[in-house]
Amino acid sequence: MNKIKIMTVFGTRPEAIKMAPLIKELAKDPEHFSVKNIITAQHREMLDQVLNIFQIKPDYDLDIMEQNQTLSKITTKVILALDEIFIKEKPDLILVHGDTTTTFAAALSAFYHQIAIGHVEAGLRTWDKYSPFPEEMNRQMVDDLTDLYFAPTEKNYNNLVSEHKKKEQIFITGNTGIDALKYTVNDNFASSEFKGLDFSKKIILLTAHRRENQGEKMEKMFEAILSVVKSDSNLQLVYPVHRSPAVQKAAHDVFDHENQVKLINPLDVVHFHNLLKRSFLVLSDSGGIQEEAPALNKPVLVLRDTTERPEAVQTGAIKLVGTDPAVIKKTMIELINHPEEYQQMAEAKNPYGDGEASQRIIEAIKAHFGLITDRPKNFS
Repeated sequence: MNKIKIMTVFGTRPEAIKMAPLIKELAKDPEHFSVKNIITAQHREMLDQVLNIFQIKPDYDLDIMEQNQTLSKITTKVILALDEIFIKEKPDLILVHGDTTTTFAAALSAFYHQIAIGHVEAGLRTWDKYSPFPEEMNRQMVDDLTDLYFAPTEKNYNNLVSEHKKKEQIFITGNTGIDALKYTVNDNFASSEFKGLDFSKKIILLTAHRRENQGEKMEKMFEAILSVVKSDSNLQLVYPVHRSPAVQKAAHDVFDHENQVKLINPLDVVHFHNLLKRSFLVLSDSGGIQEEAPALNKPVLVLRDTTERPEAVQTGAIKLVGTDPAVIKKTMIELINHPEEYQQMAEAKNPYGDGEASQRIIEAIKAHFGLITDRPKNFS
């Protein structure tokens, strides 16, 4: 029997975190799969951290990152580099993740070479072309090219069906980001990276970096958050600051010299997940954290006007507060001062996974290629 030849393509830290558990599971089945991993290094240093932690060695490193890179440059560099690799390797299937420019470019290149595409984390939608930008359209365009859809939730499945994607090609798997927590979270975790953090206080963890939030909007959000933190001496704000110059400027302009605020360097995934576990409340404009935090029973206030992850809003695990400083401030105060409201969020059901998404994806691939006859059961 010929092995199924699979190539994974990813290039950013979030992609790597969510692809790593799947890559590890594929490696456990060399009888059925021949796997090669391509990284674009759309993000360089942050990507390398994840590869080291999960002990993943890429077979191809496109190393495309450059200062002030544009979306057009990322897209064209990835397509051109993959052209040669796909001609040489002739994979049966490529696996891409989510909504990055790497994901879109890799899917487009695979389409040009008539290679089947498996989209991990398919079907998420805001239906707003520019929110988040460019991720929303990246994801929609990839799903128009995809052959196997690995949808985390039933809502994602329904989104794809509403776009006339074939039901037999869609599998509800849960999210591989929840799988990753099994590799990273440790109840006894300790690190010098946490020096200066006072865990006797309520840690408010902030992550903010989105392009559409940068500038004055971000500074106003930060000022609102700071005012709440300063109103209660039992609070400490911890912010691993993104390396974007615009984000760095906003963070230092607002938070420098505030003794209840700790600005720290971006954390690797192990440190970040363990800091998340020890936090009281999360404020974020990120995507993946909306899935990870509920799995650790941490309420999330989402600093965006839209989310492609509405399931956790519906269960009550996260609240979409947008970017209005008054709304952010009001919602923070309500959660901090009303334990019953906080507990309701903390105990809400996590709709994103049970840690078995990677195995479901592998079973779906086997079913697609005829290695097994039964369709894998959906995550519920």
